[in-house]
Amino acid sequence: MNETAKKRAVARREEVRIAPRKVQVVLDLIRGKDAEYARGILKNTPKRASEPVMKILNEAIANAENNFQMEKDKLFVAECYATAGTTLKRVQPRAQGRAFRIMKRASHITIALEEKGGN
Repeated sequence: MNETAKKRAVARREEVRIAPRKVQVVLDLIRGKDAEYARGILKNTPKRASEPVMKILNEAIANAENNFQMEKDKLFVAECYATAGTTLKRVQPRAQGRAFRIMKRASHITIALEEKGGN
């Protein structure tokens, strides 16, 4: 393996029943932060999306330790993003026989961790 290639531990969860816009707000808080610091941020963030993001972050940390033999203390959030999953389309009855559409959105959440380069 050449020196420029970096090991990257990735965790991904699909079809999380929260809209991607709401998840992105939480992901913006932890992007680029140390893994343990990011855990603390998520623990104290009063957003519904912080719980599934915390679970995915814990999975990524476990993948880094067990699959790539990375040190837990050196991990940081290199990349995190949420993309749109499937949208459940529902109908809300309105006045005069009309129907308004309700979009129940889902997200695909991905978190990638890397080790800090300072050897």
